Amino acid sequence: MRCFLLILYCLVCLNSCGIQKNKTAKTNEETPFIWEAANLYFLLTDRFNNADFSNDINFNRTAKTGKLRGFKGGDIKGITQKIKAGYFTNLGINAIWLTPIVEQIHGGTDEGTGLTYGFHGYWANDWTALDPNFGIKEDLHELVDAAHKKGIRIVLDAVINHTGPITDKDPVWPKNWVRTHPKCNYKAYDATITCTLVDNLPDIKTEVNESVDLPAQLIEKWKKEGRYEQEVAELNDFFNRTGYPRAPRFYIIKWLTDYITEFGIDGYRCDTVKHTEEYVWQEFKAECDYAFAEWKKNNPDKVLDDNNFYLVGEIYNYGINTGQYYDFGDKKVNYFNNAFQSLINFQFKWNAAQQDYEKLFSSYSNFLTTDLKGFGTLNYLTSHDDGKPYDASREKPFDTATKLLLAPGTSQVYYGDESARPLIIEGTEGDATLRSFMNWDAIKNDVKTKKILLHWQKLGKFRADHPAIGVGIHQMINREPYVFYRRFLKDDYNDLVVVGLGLPKGEKILEVPALFKNNEVLRDAYSNQKVKVKNGKVLIDSEFSIVLLEKK
Repeated sequence: MRCFLLILYCLVCLNSCGIQKNKTAKTNEETPFIWEAANLYFLLTDRFNNADFSNDINFNRTAKTGKLRGFKGGDIKGITQKIKAGYFTNLGINAIWLTPIVEQIHGGTDEGTGLTYGFHGYWANDWTALDPNFGIKEDLHELVDAAHKKGIRIVLDAVINHTGPITDKDPVWPKNWVRTHPKCNYKAYDATITCTLVDNLPDIKTEVNESVDLPAQLIEKWKKEGRYEQEVAELNDFFNRTGYPRAPRFYIIKWLTDYITEFGIDGYRCDTVKHTEEYVWQEFKAECDYAFAEWKKNNPDKVLDDNNFYLVGEIYNYGINTGQYYDFGDKKVNYFNNAFQSLINFQFKWNAAQQDYEKLFSSYSNFLTTDLKGFGTLNYLTSHDDGKPYDASREKPFDTATKLLLAPGTSQVYYGDESARPLIIEGTEGDATLRSFMNWDAIKNDVKTKKILLHWQKLGKFRADHPAIGVGIHQMINREPYVFYRRFLKDDYNDLVVVGLGLPKGEKILEVPALFKNNEVLRDAYSNQKVKVKNGKVLIDSEFSIVLLEKK
């Protein structure tokens, strides 16, 4: 009987451990997951971790490429391996964004940078299949399940704007599906949308409302793979339910939302948003919401919380200071209007370089509570296609973490930010220099890299435990030395933190007037020590210049 009760007790503990919500260190209240405050990790699937060497070569993609322009072996299993090992949890990551994992073109293209294969995932050949270099469907199921068990959401990458380039192995899609000219000049709305982004990147005719037949190459491919009838039956069901015409964009929307209903992913980062009509993203949102509701209904035991499906858009050069509108010159468009919950903020790296902490933090808090109230921003300092990162030479990885992870909004950690993975690789051309393989050896063996990683871990976990960092109201307490607090209130949840930066090492006194009760015990999450509030102040003795105060 005693053994039975012990087993029952363990099962109850496991069932109530809060897969989707973290227990805060301060009050034992459940920490709500809020997309606008998330700590999101962005990685190139092919460049992160190789756990399955058997899938490294497919479709005879073996020709010599330009440096860092071929497949390097990273796969879905590799990401899952690191999820299960606790790498992301230790880093305070609660969402992971993967580059597209759909089947890529089989050939390569050379645009003056050496032969390039679709290792990055943005050159779709078949939206309905995973690229075997990345893995199989069972691998994706395992990844999503493993992430959800750790309280981590999964965001995939959606490309509706274009197919992959035309190669000797990859024919152009039919003319009623794509255009191959003119090339965009970006001088006006139409010259940004009804055109190809670059030469040899066929543009999906997303404006078309007439029905089109499936491309012959897809029909042939599906028949060879023995799934033609299934795919056609699913398409028939989709178009019968929605009443949409069989126009190019609706095929792709159907194929992308299948990843929601089948795998239970939590969000999409949408590529090249401003190169596609705004109503396309409204249609996409409607179908994503429907698919997410269906998945939740069919998988009640796997539902994490009542958050909506997350959509974040990439509008190149959009900045938070423009609010909800993007200006094409001849037209302004609000992409938040019944479409995106958040947009990637290309402005953050400039603000981080030019502004001190208070100017940076207070201005972002103000933007998010006024112009962008009800929406979010995704801040980054390094990315896969931004050739001017905040710290290209990796000379200030500690400062990078502090500004990114303590700023209001959602933080995007680019893989290797936390380990100062080199961004200047000799012999590379263009954005390939930003896409080297993850530097796991340095994390394991290099003392300096370990110190950098520890800093990112401390700040990241503090952020994950406290949504007040991302969505709380910001208030400076003292300018010199710099101390501020953030407070987030929602229903019965009250999250309050105090942060000090640039403090003297050794003993330091922080004022926390009227924020905490006298004799209340707090914890400095950076030095991992408890302190007591006395007369509106706390005394901390640590070797660090940072203090992260939270309720015990």
